[in-house]
Amino acid sequence: MRESIEVNYVPDGDDWQITVTGVGETREATATSLVTAREQAEELVAELVSEEAGRTVVHLLNGDALAFTSAYLSARLARPEESTQPPAPDEAATAEPSESDSDEPSSDEPAHRAPTNQG
Repeated sequence: MRESIEVNYVPDGDDWQITVTGVGETREATATSLVTAREQAEELVAELVSEEAGRTVVHLLNGDALAFTSAYLSARLARPEESTQPPAPDEAATAEPSESDSDEPSSDEPAHRAPTNQG
């Protein structure tokens, strides 16, 4: 059975300290976010163990695997998509109103709704 590799993340102000321990060696690094720290940890693990097959890596936040999982998933979900671009400034404010912005019903909406009897 192979020895597991432990990656411990410790918040350090706005940065994260990463310590990777396994196969009798230790590697350390610093990252600016937990997501970046996780990515950097993979690189450090690859330095320790080059083959991925059968490799077990345990990620810990201050020694707690559940805390790491919760914090990492929250950070991943909060991270903006890299492929999306922010909308152009004031584009919506200067754009002319479209048909969907008008008070007139569209062709697929009824002109008025029949009153319902709720009695």
